[in-house]
Amino acid sequence: MSDHTVSVERVIHAPASAIFDLLADPTGHETIDGSGSVKGVRGESKRLGLGDSFRVEMRIGLPYVSSNRVIEFEENRRIAWQQTLGRQIWRYELTPVEGGGATLVRETFDGSRYLGRPVLGVLGVIPKHRVNMARTLDRLEELLT
Repeated sequence: MSDHTVSVERVIHAPASAIFDLLADPTGHETIDGSGSVKGVRGESKRLGLGDSFRVEMRIGLPYVSSNRVIEFEENRRIAWQQTLGRQIWRYELTPVEGGGATLVRETFDGSRYLGRPVLGVLGVIPKHRVNMARTLDRLEELLT
């Protein structure tokens, strides 16, 4: 990992398809968000696919809307979206565990293209993301097991 990128991973005892269904539905992002900053979806919401855009109501100090576009999509294996304004990427990779029924889930924040890279270190964003991303995986596990 770089100074601008962080990943967390965990085996969740649920099939990759069930996990992917939650990730590909923006209406569920508020439920699984470990940071507490996602407050809902703005506008029409549908199951995501490659190239789709979606908007999420956020609050980190002040409320704002995050516009995102799906830039990676492999059904039941990988989904990533890039925030339009700042260009940071949120990625989920799912790897079925041999023997079935469980999935290794890796969540990555990639700030290497983020327009505000200098503030990531100053504000301690990467360590905060690591904690919040672990909470997100906790929530995924709680919902699915």
